[in-house]
Amino acid sequence: MKTKVKTTTWTGTEMNTLPPLLRDQRIVDAEHLNLLAIFHFVVSGLVFAGLAFLALHYMIMSSFLFNPEMWKGQEGGPPPEAFFSIFKWFYMFMALFFIIGGISNLLTGLWIRRRQHRWFSIVIAALNCFQVPFGTILGVFTLIVLMRPSVRELYEAQQGAG
Repeated sequence: MKTKVKTTTWTGTEMNTLPPLLRDQRIVDAEHLNLLAIFHFVVSGLVFAGLAFLALHYMIMSSFLFNPEMWKGQEGGPPPEAFFSIFKWFYMFMALFFIIGGISNLLTGLWIRRRQHRWFSIVIAALNCFQVPFGTILGVFTLIVLMRPSVRELYEAQQGAG
């Protein structure tokens, strides 16, 4: 059964409208935080999948670059050892970057779910903004939700209870 409320607009004509729905901000915040936790877990999984791709890429590239048969037809011979050293350091740096990103997103997802360490989650959300496209989207939405005064109160209430 629909309820109609008779109102008068500024033009003096009558129109039928429904009363506004009341929403409990606590329920909305809880739903948004649960979704953010799930999405942080998903991004963490994608980061670890990226780590597996990086390992596969290293194996393929090293099989080409370190194969002496490949360099036999070249006039100058193989590239200098410094190139191979830079090549290995680049992959180690990227692997470390992926590991730190995956663990930090995993921890952020766990802590958002528990309503703990809000500032850590804010910092990770800001850093996620540099990981285009999924990290950017997740980072922006995480910052929007975690900066709400009602969410701040949720975290403070959880901290006071613990």
